[in-house]
Amino acid sequence: MTSSTAVQIPGYVVGTWDIDASHSTVGFSVRHMMVSKVRGYFREFSGEIVTAQDPAQSSVTATVNMDSIDTRQEQRDAHIRSADFFDVGNHTEMTFRSTAVETDGADWTIEGDLTIKGITKPVTLELELNGFGPDAYGGTRAGFSAKTEISRKAYGVDIDMPMDGGGVVVGDKITVELEIEAVLRTA
Repeated sequence: MTSSTAVQIPGYVVGTWDIDASHSTVGFSVRHMMVSKVRGYFREFSGEIVTAQDPAQSSVTATVNMDSIDTRQEQRDAHIRSADFFDVGNHTEMTFRSTAVETDGADWTIEGDLTIKGITKPVTLELELNGFGPDAYGGTRAGFSAKTEISRKAYGVDIDMPMDGGGVVVGDKITVELEIEAVLRTA
């Protein structure tokens, strides 16, 4: 990890930020039928970002309502909510809590613990700092993009649906993509 005292981030603002869910996306994609990808997102989520004087000391916590899944197909969404996949009746939330923020020049990562279905595993998010600046309402906003890949089976989402002739209906690798806009809290 590079000493962040030497890191200069244009427009960087220290403070506590709330994720603006109406201007953010928590999305994913997964291989379907071995030939294409299905994309989806969660409509309900919240989180807090703390940008520290030393950016490497910053932190993120987030919670996603698992019942808010939307893949643009209600029958599929209902199946994903079932015990076959997320078991939303018993596991209503997915959570993320950062454990480290690191930089190597212009490349940033966030290490953290992701919990799905009560199972916690470490993940690494590739982070892009999109900027900091004033908004039209007298406040301050920040933008971030992040991406990672997880194994659904590692989180107990281990349904296997084999296809005739080989392959599976739903792949194991899930690409998680975040577009986050956050609003600086005022005192």
